[in-house]
Amino acid sequence: MDADRSRHLLEQVNQALNLGTPLRIQGGNSKAMLGRPVAGEIVDLREHRGILSYHPSELVLTARAGTPLREIEAALEQAGQMLTCEPPHLGPHATLGGMVAAGLSGPRRPWAGAVRDLVLGTRLISGHGKQLRLGGEVMKNVAGYDVSRLMAGSFGCLGLLTEISLKVLPKPRQCLSLRLPMPAQQALAALAQWGQQALPISAACHADDALHLRLEGGPGSVRSAHERLGGEVIDNHFWQQLREQRLAFFDDPAPLWRLSLPVATGLLELPGQQLLDWAGAQRWLKSTAPAALIRERVAKVGGHATAYSPGDHSSAPLAPVLLRYHQALKAQLDPQGLFNPGRLYADL
Repeated sequence: MDADRSRHLLEQVNQALNLGTPLRIQGGNSKAMLGRPVAGEIVDLREHRGILSYHPSELVLTARAGTPLREIEAALEQAGQMLTCEPPHLGPHATLGGMVAAGLSGPRRPWAGAVRDLVLGTRLISGHGKQLRLGGEVMKNVAGYDVSRLMAGSFGCLGLLTEISLKVLPKPRQCLSLRLPMPAQQALAALAQWGQQALPISAACHADDALHLRLEGGPGSVRSAHERLGGEVIDNHFWQQLREQRLAFFDDPAPLWRLSLPVATGLLELPGQQLLDWAGAQRWLKSTAPAALIRERVAKVGGHATAYSPGDHSSAPLAPVLLRYHQALKAQLDPQGLFNPGRLYADL
């Protein structure tokens, strides 16, 4: 059955190549609100699922792209391990392939790395109708750039992911979450100061006029940090609620924006409500302001803005040199523009 499913995917890609038919790749569709709409024949990966190999002592897991994230996280939980990037599901049917294609990371990202940092290797079907294996299944340093990591955040524009090998790590021995009432500006100043010190912080968010911190590590270091920082102990479930956009902040019916900013950026003057995540490097904005205004003000401080609400599918334009790199890469892996055409940018 598994070999039949892989063969069917390859046949579907080659048939689309022969007919010149674009393909719209989808898994659980939990990230469908991101990017531009794609017209094309649907390639549904949800049946191409299953964990292929997982040996906890080797800290590597390999699974098919359609494997539900909840199954992978359940297997890791049994072994006391985790995906350190804390990928958002944003829906009950999120898949491993969608996690890599979207490249989204949760609250731990500044301290533990992004999705691309976990990718060791991939198998994919290219726009030439060939099966490719990129990277490997072991943790080792190699010269040059690992092409498999280019798949992270590509939104399926470079190829059809079929298998992914990931680095996993043990869960921390101790986890403690705190709430410290303070205004946003004071929180940013405190985080800038604490960032220069040896504190076991693994998440930092300002919401509801309070700074929320997560401390992780050995019991002694967590206890010492708590004594130093103070604050009210809260349920660790807060971070899952943040990751899955279930906090009260996200109930506001205004359009949702994700702002990615340089470290130590001050408060932004933008209409609407803001929630600070990643110690301020990621901010969530609920605003009815025009997209052009939001993107202009974010760009002035060296950041970029992504719309998370349906209706605004425009992307901030790439610098000409970056656009050429994107187009050259697309031409190498998908010369006929078969996969998710225009999902990221109209010219890709």
